[in-house]
Amino acid sequence: MSSENTNYFTKDNLDEYLKELGKEYRRLNGKSMPAEIILIGGAAIIVNYGFRDMTTDVDAVIHAVSSMKDAINRVGNKYNLPNGWLNADFMKTNSYTPKLNEFSVRYRQFANVLNVRTVSAEYLVAMKLCSGRKYKKDLSDIIGILYEHEKRGAPLTMEDIDRAVCNLYGGWDNIPADSVSFIKETMKNGNYEKAYQAVSDEEMRSKELLVQFEADYPKVTNTENVNTILENLKRKKKKEQER
Repeated sequence: MSSENTNYFTKDNLDEYLKELGKEYRRLNGKSMPAEIILIGGAAIIVNYGFRDMTTDVDAVIHAVSSMKDAINRVGNKYNLPNGWLNADFMKTNSYTPKLNEFSVRYRQFANVLNVRTVSAEYLVAMKLCSGRKYKKDLSDIIGILYEHEKRGAPLTMEDIDRAVCNLYGGWDNIPADSVSFIKETMKNGNYEKAYQAVSDEEMRSKELLVQFEADYPKVTNTENVNTILENLKRKKKKEQER
């Protein structure tokens, strides 16, 4: 495979990077020190589903000795990948819970030492609801998951999602109110294919607004104020269009 930096990850190249990561980790630690990675976010989407074919980084829960960082860097250098191409920053967010260890599922093993797990179906939906970012792909990912399971003849129910939310977070108290409204309306209305496109388009518009705002006002937005800023930007944009 070419070592050009494509700055995105697909199922095929992600498997190749993980295979190389397993080899590097084994070179550093031998066979007696296994490691475990739980893929979440976009990485979990692309290995489980077909509606999204790429992600820009690999978020994971990492259980390994400290030399895993060296192995990750070596793979990054070999393939000219972005710094932090595989990272555990997610573990600092509200969506993280130690319960993920219990409810993750096996994906693959690499080099007989790197066990890779992932999160599927209702648990991915629960995590996306907890995050609920309107300027990322959280909401469209939820609809994509619902749509794919409907096409497979194994639709997710609200009971499935409720069970996952309770298992991961102990209930709905930590889920943003907007996310609760969103999933109720989405499950009620159905027509996931049409809804997916509409929500994806809105997420793109929201991202464009925030990118422009951050270019005009660097270092202003943060996780606490981003939703308020976004809503203000949308109102301003709407007024401009109505003139």
